[in-house]
Amino acid sequence: MLGKKKTIAENILILGLGGVGAYLAKRLVHEGYAVTSIEPDSNLIRYTDNHLDARLIQGSAMSMDCWREANAENIDVLIAVTDNDAVNMLAAMIADRFGILRKIARVRSTDLAAKDSVLSAADLKIDLIIHPEELAAQEIVRLVKRTAGNEIIDIADGQTQVMATRVHEGSPLAHQKLKTLSMTHNTFPFRIVAIARGITTTLPGGNDEILPQDQVLIMASKKNLPKVMALTGVKQQRRHRVMILGGGLVGFRVAELLGKRVKVKLIEKDEARAAELSHLLDHAEVLHGDGSDADALDLAGLMDMDTFISATGENETNIMSCMLVKHLMTTGNGTTHRTEHKTISLVNKEEYLVLASTSGSDIALNKKVLAANEILKFIRRGELLSVAHLHGFDAEVVEILAAPDSPITRIPLSKIDPSFHGKILVGGVYRDGRWQIAVGDTRILPDERVIVICKSLHLKDVHELFLG
Repeated sequence: MLGKKKTIAENILILGLGGVGAYLAKRLVHEGYAVTSIEPDSNLIRYTDNHLDARLIQGSAMSMDCWREANAENIDVLIAVTDNDAVNMLAAMIADRFGILRKIARVRSTDLAAKDSVLSAADLKIDLIIHPEELAAQEIVRLVKRTAGNEIIDIADGQTQVMATRVHEGSPLAHQKLKTLSMTHNTFPFRIVAIARGITTTLPGGNDEILPQDQVLIMASKKNLPKVMALTGVKQQRRHRVMILGGGLVGFRVAELLGKRVKVKLIEKDEARAAELSHLLDHAEVLHGDGSDADALDLAGLMDMDTFISATGENETNIMSCMLVKHLMTTGNGTTHRTEHKTISLVNKEEYLVLASTSGSDIALNKKVLAANEILKFIRRGELLSVAHLHGFDAEVVEILAAPDSPITRIPLSKIDPSFHGKILVGGVYRDGRWQIAVGDTRILPDERVIVICKSLHLKDVHELFLG
């Protein structure tokens, strides 16, 4: 960190406790960071004070007295995520004057990233620009390109992959205990590292049983992933037809990014906005209509779509539209119509993420969570090699280097302190030039790269176990 030793007890200043700021503060405090926040809204201050052990200062982000009260000269990282982009940009410049080495600012405009921009991030002393809508759009596009409605994430430089898939009644995984699966299918190494059932995520052991409608997370090497897909009954299939509900910043950007590669239909309720989008999007068909109406969806050609994306600004509309689409596309006139489609919803309240992913949405995304994860990855640079959040799971996939004499290096995995059970699961270790699936008698050696799955609020336990 530019001359400063980076530790888990870094001092972090957050400007703005609405949305991203509140979620970040919660995550950072749980991970052991020292958090100070400046926020003008007394109600947000009062609410946060009742829920988090953070230092809170009521006042303006532009008040030098508030910065001095926050001991800005001792702050390591600034996170400016107020609703005012100009305030966030100016805050980065103020932070630089106080000697704060890393500055993160939420800026909705994409102009700063343009090559011909009059001002650059460097000019404004910003080390990381966060654009929540752009992050959401980029993530949706990434998911659209994935296969068979399942999320597949590359980790460990792409050598290892984790795949999230839903277990159906006829799946070979259904009603199987993990230890039985490992004995029955032992021709190649893989590991089930998380199970999402209803609103609960479990990091399972050998005696845990997989049930229909569970969403499971499976880890395997890249070369063995096709075998895992065959085992789970997943078919590899590219998505080519996408329907988007909502022509706001996210919906428009998704259609723009997909461009010519994917056939896109976008439904917008506002007539003027629909007319505007029809001129802006050369390679998408823009329709004016109510996407929450079953007849309107049918007339728009829903039954020919592979992926449905609900990206309006209303949580309830997005969740309910995906439920309606799921119903329409799986029961055409009372008979099974399509089973390989995918639904993605944008959910603005993190409390609704699990509700959405357990109802009609195959994948539910939240702009605040995406922005927070990007910021957390930046802050953790040097401690964790990489962190990936898994949609639909209350879990993170972490790549980390085991520090010499850390607790994890002293005993086999089966002997780890029981207090870590259900919170942390070691999935793989890089040894002898390749990634290997970790099992009970595996012992992690100093300076080995390790893949860990942990509950989202237990990254601090990963620190404790691997960094000592």
